[in-house]
Amino acid sequence: MFAVAAVSQSTSDPLSGLHVGELADPQVPHDWVSVEVVASALNHHDLWSLKGVGLPADRLPMILGCDAAGHDADGKEVIVYPVIASPCWSGDLTMDPRRSLLSEVYPGTLAERVSVPAGNLVPKPDGLSWEQAACLPTAWLTAYRMLFTNAGVSPGDTVLVQGAGGGVATAAIQLGAAAGLRVWATSRDAGKREYAGTLGAAAVFETGARLPERVDAVLETVGAATWSHSVNALRPGGTIVISGATSGDAPTKAELTKIFFKQLRVIGSTMGTKEELARLARFVAERGIEPQIDSVLPLAEARAGFEKLAAGEVVGKVVFRS
Repeated sequence: MFAVAAVSQSTSDPLSGLHVGELADPQVPHDWVSVEVVASALNHHDLWSLKGVGLPADRLPMILGCDAAGHDADGKEVIVYPVIASPCWSGDLTMDPRRSLLSEVYPGTLAERVSVPAGNLVPKPDGLSWEQAACLPTAWLTAYRMLFTNAGVSPGDTVLVQGAGGGVATAAIQLGAAAGLRVWATSRDAGKREYAGTLGAAAVFETGARLPERVDAVLETVGAATWSHSVNALRPGGTIVISGATSGDAPTKAELTKIFFKQLRVIGSTMGTKEELARLARFVAERGIEPQIDSVLPLAEARAGFEKLAAGEVVGKVVFRS
């Protein structure tokens, strides 16, 4: 089977361990179902795996990838939900302390075929292209849960998105604007601030800039570098939803006094459920939202996509066609 895999790991040269080519078909549980992948998408998670983050070396070689859309055994068009529960778990998979993502324990989606539990398939709406559908299961699902499950906002409320260049952040801007929220965004980079405006941000600011007024919620994926600004930006009773900490998880000031005095809510958010993925896909199709796609490449040219992501040159998602 043709696939993209991590065969070794290096923190200084992660792409040295990237294999693009034929691999033996992996062993999968007998009761899982196979999906013929039409399109798959690249995430920073794949680079971290090549660096040895979250993927032990004894699991190599490991087919990479969390995002995919394709055909099930009956020919139905489906989107793959990438969260895999531990044995005997029931309920919200994101609450399972032993959960994993595809490509962590089980082979991922950057391949001609991927196998998953039968319950991990979501119908692909007719209004979504294959490339758009492949963008949704990780970054877009994370943004969807942050906004619509955890932020506690309503149309007309103001939401600040920190770090507007990231995949989750850009998805949140598009989703929030489509839902009638007033979305503000920050970035250190002028080009990314301009880009956020084209996605639907009502206003953009330099990172750390004083805002015209307090906001109802902050979506935080940057972490230490923007934490104090996020706390200071909120109105009393407002909410920070955090799903990542790309700049580190130890801010200079925890801002505990402001958090309790202003009665702020701090909500952790990770991925989303299969049901949320299905709602996300319908919402994107019905509202005519077009997930931003940086480039579409044949799977055989996956290395070029990884190189672009590693160089920080990706705006939107890199999508592979099998």
